[in-house]
Amino acid sequence: MPGQKLPHNIVADPDISSATKDADILVFVLPHQFLNGLCEKIKASVAPGCIGISLIKGVHFDEKGMVLISDMIKEGMGGMDMSVLMGANLAPEVAAGQFCEATIGCRDEASGSLLQSLFHDPNFHVAVRKDVPGVEICGALKNVVALGAGFVDGMGLGDNTKAAIIRIGMMEMKRFIQSHYPDVEDATFFESCGVADLIVTCYGGRNRRCAEAFVKAGGKKSFDELEAELLNGQKIQGTGTAVEVVKILEAAGKLEEYP
Repeated sequence: MPGQKLPHNIVADPDISSATKDADILVFVLPHQFLNGLCEKIKASVAPGCIGISLIKGVHFDEKGMVLISDMIKEGMGGMDMSVLMGANLAPEVAAGQFCEATIGCRDEASGSLLQSLFHDPNFHVAVRKDVPGVEICGALKNVVALGAGFVDGMGLGDNTKAAIIRIGMMEMKRFIQSHYPDVEDATFFESCGVADLIVTCYGGRNRRCAEAFVKAGGKKSFDELEAELLNGQKIQGTGTAVEVVKILEAAGKLEEYP
């Protein structure tokens, strides 16, 4: 984010054990492929009763089925209470102090309240729902829909077509999530983590941008090449999430239900 200065209270520490020593709250923001090694290094460093919150957008699939990233962290950290934060908050706009919203999904109400007090301010409004699966998986699946929105843009189609992709995508997200987690309430999809995040990602996110470029390149450039060209070191999550979702749907024999 060129031109943005980090606050004075952010201190860089290359030693992860030192950085997390006696921590009461951990914020996880990294590719989930690195979680196992990370958790092993830090779980003995944190304070007793330390809680965590994940901003990681993705899903994982193993021999037992779908696994939440927050549950992977919980297991890796020896049972740590985990919440998640998702929402319509593109990083450059947040850094610029522009108003936005986010949603915390928690299992423990006390943790949710504490984390809300930590993140909420006049320009970053945070709502809390006692719904980790709904909030977390919305944050992952919207990136898959955003790829479709980018394909629409790359093909030169208009806003009517993109609106249809967003609507159909929202319905498929809802059906997918509630088929795996029936207790997820409809109201979660109307929070910032749901419809708002889907809209902003389909118009302004890097998954949409790379998908548009993929179409315009005529399929001659891979997504890895486009990431290197366009994202200045950042990565997109939609492609990896799509692979995991297809595995889950194929295992359940439901791939044809999600066109």
